[in-house]
Amino acid sequence: MVEDILAFLKWIILGVFLGVIIGFVGVLFHFCIDFATNFRINNTWIYFFLPVGGLIIAWLYKTFGNENDMGTNFAMVAIRTGDCMHLVTAPLVFIGSVITHLVGGSSGREGAALQIGGSIGNKIGRTIRLDEKDMHTITMCGMSAAFSALFGTPITATVFSMEFISIGIMHYSAFVPCVAAAVTGKLVAGYFCVEPENILLSSVPEIKPEFLIKTTILAALCAFISILFCIIMHNVSKGYKKYIPNLYLRGTIGGFIILAATLLIGNYDYSGGGMNIVERAVEGDVFIFAFFIKMVLTALTIGAGFKGGEIVPTFFIGATFGNAVSRIIGLEPGFGAGIGTIAVFCGVTNCPISSIILSLELFGSEGFLFFAVACAVSYMLSGYTGLYSEQKIIYSKTKTEFIDKKAC
Repeated sequence: MVEDILAFLKWIILGVFLGVIIGFVGVLFHFCIDFATNFRINNTWIYFFLPVGGLIIAWLYKTFGNENDMGTNFAMVAIRTGDCMHLVTAPLVFIGSVITHLVGGSSGREGAALQIGGSIGNKIGRTIRLDEKDMHTITMCGMSAAFSALFGTPITATVFSMEFISIGIMHYSAFVPCVAAAVTGKLVAGYFCVEPENILLSSVPEIKPEFLIKTTILAALCAFISILFCIIMHNVSKGYKKYIPNLYLRGTIGGFIILAATLLIGNYDYSGGGMNIVERAVEGDVFIFAFFIKMVLTALTIGAGFKGGEIVPTFFIGATFGNAVSRIIGLEPGFGAGIGTIAVFCGVTNCPISSIILSLELFGSEGFLFFAVACAVSYMLSGYTGLYSEQKIIYSKTKTEFIDKKAC
């Protein structure tokens, strides 16, 4: 009993400590990304610096020995194996993401936050000489704190950090420290007036068989979209590395490709993460093929070496796809956009519990049953694809069977 109390106190203290430190870093990251975004919106000539931005990011990663960067996969490996995450990862991801948003690449920031928080947590754990098992926990704490500070969803941040590493197994021992870190990170962000992401659904249908069936159809299609997005992301990245092996050329040529695509599209809706487009999709109509354009531009951006995250682009893809399909199958488009947001996120991350909780923190509880159905359908039908190649699928999605395979 005494040992349990001491462990509880240790992790509460460490969780709060990490939440404060990483919360401050998250707030700074938030304001830097916002400044870069606002500058880009008001000075569209900056898009012509996309090739320069790609070159600078490549130079930074090469100079500091991170040219083989695996993104969020590094955090997964660190948690699973106990390997260290280099502290230099945090400033590199921070600066690289700000540059990407400044010049108009298509990426988010929550995925970058996972890397920043994980690397800081990992460094602090090594500094205070935690053992190997505790290192797993403190890395998850850092990720929870950063995700919560940026997105304002502390319970999603907690569960996601525990769930997405090894699908079928959750590290419940990390629950208390991750909650402490995530709640503290959110409080720190709130103190500096960083508003959490909350979107109001204007209409939620009655719980009737016809609407549950339509939700199931939409979720099944979202599962297909999640598979398609993962395939595009992986293959574009492989294509860049195969045909443009030089890191500097890849960043520069990738910048020219993104610039050309943006000029060809004729608007700037697909730059950055696109949370504003998610809100627009929930409120009304969006371009019917917006989801596909966002897929391609995000793959071109991340694959070329630009930094950021895939989570908010995933929301964009799901919301715009859900909006478009709902108009065909007879669901209210705004509600369909909400379902699409959560279902595609669930499909690409293989995290049904986190996705259901996210629906509550993002859209409220009114449509909870529909979101739960959508997550269940998307999780099973999305197969074993995933955004993160180091993610382990421990148990089968269709049988009570141990499979222990990586997401593809």
